[in-house]
Amino acid sequence: MHYYLILALNGFCIYHSIKNKNNYYWIYLILFIPVVGAIIYLITQVYNKNDVDKIQEGLTAILVPSKKVRDLEKQLQFSDTYRNRVNLADAYLEMEDYNNAINHYEIALKDRSQNKVYIIKQLIRCFYQIEDFEEAIGNSEKIKDHPDFKGSKAQFIYGLSLKENGEIKLAEKELREIDQRYSNYEERLILAKFLLENNKNGDAKSILNEVYAESQHMTKPNRRQHRTTILEVEKLLKGM
Repeated sequence: MHYYLILALNGFCIYHSIKNKNNYYWIYLILFIPVVGAIIYLITQVYNKNDVDKIQEGLTAILVPSKKVRDLEKQLQFSDTYRNRVNLADAYLEMEDYNNAINHYEIALKDRSQNKVYIIKQLIRCFYQIEDFEEAIGNSEKIKDHPDFKGSKAQFIYGLSLKENGEIKLAEKELREIDQRYSNYEERLILAKFLLENNKNGDAKSILNEVYAESQHMTKPNRRQHRTTILEVEKLLKGM
């Protein structure tokens, strides 16, 4: 049992390191100094970002990757309600099983008594991930006048989908809505790259300068969380 716990601990730390694009020396430390390396990683790279519950959830995900989905499937079989189906769809989305997520979201949409804005925003994410940009755009246009859509991640994905469809002017209008101070750092970097691709260097540089200036006032955990984005912003600014 201890052997499997050690594997799970090391596996979680390596997964977390790769996902957050941390330096590769952490992987070597975890592999060549089992347990001790993982504990050092948890204390320095994870504990400051997340609470203990999230660490435990991550370890559970390594040991039983589909446990959450299986539990929610049983719950839905026992009680086929709107909330149970949406919870299952959300779990599939979290697992990046987009087709199953879409299936359950679309069934949930048939319940006309419920607020469908949340589900449509989730569908936009799913369709973009499977590169069905027409469906992502179509769903976005169903709710684009809703207050919850403005400035949301779904609106940003709408802009990206328009870009993939070659509708550059419309894409820029939607993507710019995400340009909000002291937030959305990764999205603003993507926006800046989009503007550079379309020869709007001045606008791009202005956004990059703002993100860089904001990064200088981040807390250490926040700066660590957005380190990859900040480094790319600095690299782009140096090349301009």
